[in-house]
Amino acid sequence: MSSHHIVRDDQEPALIIANGASCSDELLGQLLEWSPLVIVLDSAIQRVIPMGIKVDVLLGDFDRGFNPDEFIQNQQPIEVVYAPDQDKTDLEKAFDYLIERKIPAVNVIWATGRRADHTITNLTNIVRYRNLLKIVILDDYSKIFVLPKKFEKWYPANTNISLIPVGTVEGIFSKNLQYELKNDTLTMGYRTGSSNSVLQDGIISITHANGDLLLMECVD
Repeated sequence: MSSHHIVRDDQEPALIIANGASCSDELLGQLLEWSPLVIVLDSAIQRVIPMGIKVDVLLGDFDRGFNPDEFIQNQQPIEVVYAPDQDKTDLEKAFDYLIERKIPAVNVIWATGRRADHTITNLTNIVRYRNLLKIVILDDYSKIFVLPKKFEKWYPANTNISLIPVGTVEGIFSKNLQYELKNDTLTMGYRTGSSNSVLQDGIISITHANGDLLLMECVD
């Protein structure tokens, strides 16, 4: 695993490494190659250091007797950010850090899997940052992001697409999906748009009137 980043400015997304299930070395390497800034949450640093990754920022509340000094000796220069606010998760604090630095976009890995409560919180909380930071959560099976009110993108036919509401989302219309939505309403826990797919090669279009809607590009 390379310990250096090719890009050293803020034009490409930063990378946050959380503490959920690991992703493949291939995905991790692709993201590291283009990340100008690598942030590791304190709970994950013990897993990251042996991988030979150069960490730029170590961030967290450092609870449970966590001592960052024993992990950062070979990581200099490194910024250690103590963020004790117990009303926010460490991932949310990392988002706040990026917003303060005026970095516009971030990829997040190791944010799914392992503890279910952490996974649900990580996926749903990103809607709060929709107007502040472009966030993409990735693992080996999914790419997840918040949809704007109007979304268009080219996909090959049969790409798996899931539309997951956070709360209730109203007035959803789609084009070029296997199961089209026509002024539909989706509500978490009652009706979601899971396991849809792209009908044919080309641009799909998804619009919605109200609410927070996640798109998940999924592979089996």
